[in-house]
Amino acid sequence: MLNYIFRRTIYILISLLVMTVLAFVIIQLPPGDYLSVYIMQLQARGEIVEKAVLEALKQEYGLDKPMYVQYFKWVWNMLHGDFGRSWGFSMPVSKVIAGRLSMTVVLSVFSLLFTYALAIPIGIYSATHQYSMADYVFTAVGFVGLATPNFLLALILMIFFFKFFGLSVSGLFSAQYAMAPWSFAKVLDLINHLWVPVIVIGTAGTCSLIRVMRGCLLDELHKQYVITARAKGLVERTVLFKYPVRVSINPIISTVGWTLPNIVSGATITSIVLSLPTVGAALLRALVTQDMFLAGSLVMILSFLTMLGTLISDILLVLVDPRIRYEK
Repeated sequence: MLNYIFRRTIYILISLLVMTVLAFVIIQLPPGDYLSVYIMQLQARGEIVEKAVLEALKQEYGLDKPMYVQYFKWVWNMLHGDFGRSWGFSMPVSKVIAGRLSMTVVLSVFSLLFTYALAIPIGIYSATHQYSMADYVFTAVGFVGLATPNFLLALILMIFFFKFFGLSVSGLFSAQYAMAPWSFAKVLDLINHLWVPVIVIGTAGTCSLIRVMRGCLLDELHKQYVITARAKGLVERTVLFKYPVRVSINPIISTVGWTLPNIVSGATITSIVLSLPTVGAALLRALVTQDMFLAGSLVMILSFLTMLGTLISDILLVLVDPRIRYEK
């Protein structure tokens, strides 16, 4: 196992090096740069940008250098903990990410717990009570949840609560706590605003995992080893959770590789609809405005988390399922 982890770590480093090139090239592909977008915005407002000021900005951000020089400078600075300066937010990239990362992690972790806490038990119940009324209800709700986009559900909840209760469910804080220092009252206000985004973001994932858990468990329940365990007189609960559930949960564990980047990025469109201060919304804004350093840094962070999550899921699969071995 240690040899496998070491090899995978080497592969991650090589993949990250390739990702730096791809991320930098993709971000540079659209014509122009952030300064071009910024100048167009100023000209649309009737303001004039002097040529000397423009040249000074290009030299400050290294935009007057060839692309390969900009790339090596960006990678070198990242290795030393300097992710550059965000032009759109007018502050270092590290501060932009730090300011939004905590809220994104809190929101995504609660959404993840909500998803697993509902999906796995419901999936097990639906599989063990196949074709019952509850199974039909969960199946119907699951299909509706899969077919409903998260941002549409967010809009429906916003309209519903505002029309019938006069409440605004957008944002994570009330107006009086948005800029206030942290306190017990602010934490309670965060919890009061957190449940709507958690339900909205977790709905699609919950419905999807219910179908995965149900289908995989149904495949295992009729296999010979389960029939043999029952024939030996084992209690049904022991037969269910010691054997087929452990095997059926493998596809869910394998999705950990997608979970880590989702914890950081969050549901981007839903975050924009609900006015949530998440990293995903900042990434979209950076891509639209060609904020190179912010967009590149976020892409690199998400790439690293995807590779790390895949390694963690592979290790968890070995621990859960003794049939899986990565060593010869």
